Amino acid sequence: MTQQKIPDGFERQSAPSPLTAPWEPIYSKTTDDAIILGLWLDTPHTNRRGFAHGGLIAALTDKAMGHSCGHKLRGTHSLVTVSMSIDFIGSGQVGQWITVETDVIKTGRTLCFAQCVVRADGDVIARANATFRVVKKAA
Repeated sequence: MTQQKIPDGFERQSAPSPLTAPWEPIYSKTTDDAIILGLWLDTPHTNRRGFAHGGLIAALTDKAMGHSCGHKLRGTHSLVTVSMSIDFIGSGQVGQWITVETDVIKTGRTLCFAQCVVRADGDVIARANATFRVVKKAA
């Protein structure tokens, strides 16, 4: 894939994980309320039919919602996914800009709730919601 222009406000993510490392580069944009993830969809992100793989979408939604909850908690806690559901509404194609945009619904002492939408060039292709266990970071 040819080099694509990264949309304004996005930078290489600062919290990569071993799972998502093969999918790099992944970008993030921090707002007051959330961490938005973005990437240019390329062949390593697809299934046999050439669409964005559901596993990619599920992993990115889990990551975006968890990091957004952590951001709302000011980084003082870790989060562990308790449950997550996802609806696949459309498909992403190679060459499209994919974003994962989170809305943190509620943060509490023990649980955090979030929902997000996944867009391909602005069109919604998936939505997800999750519950996270709030765990205080070790001192």
